[in-house]
Amino acid sequence: MKRWFLLLTIILLGAGAKITHSEREWLEILGKERFLVMRKKGTEHAHLGKYTHTQGDGIYACAACSLPLFEGTEKYDAGNGFPSFKKPMSSKNIYYLEDWSFSFKRYEVLCRGCDSHLGHVFHDGPPPKHFRYCINSIALVYTQRDAKFLGRQK
Repeated sequence: MKRWFLLLTIILLGAGAKITHSEREWLEILGKERFLVMRKKGTEHAHLGKYTHTQGDGIYACAACSLPLFEGTEKYDAGNGFPSFKKPMSSKNIYYLEDWSFSFKRYEVLCRGCDSHLGHVFHDGPPPKHFRYCINSIALVYTQRDAKFLGRQK
């Protein structure tokens, strides 16, 4: 990711602004694969994502705008081939849209910082709340807790 974009993103998110770009700009910033998942609501292939088996207590942030989304301590293996989380880091950093694209109702998970598609949330997760946030690896960037994290929580 270009340094100027990362710096601008941090400044704008710090001010509470939403990151917006044209489709052409998003494609340039994200690259083709990430663009197809995050801006066109695609899905990466199961079991092939970079963070499917990652463990640790780091932070998973949006790959498009660096907004912190999930904590590594809330990640678990749901056996579905995608990173799965029990809950988001902050409910202020994501939002949901009803999705009927497969003839049944499910909820799409989007980043509040840039409106990027992240994945879906299902009600078949572990207790106590039974949520399973099924997120595309390509939509995330992982940072260890002891590393300097540039994103910010809204």
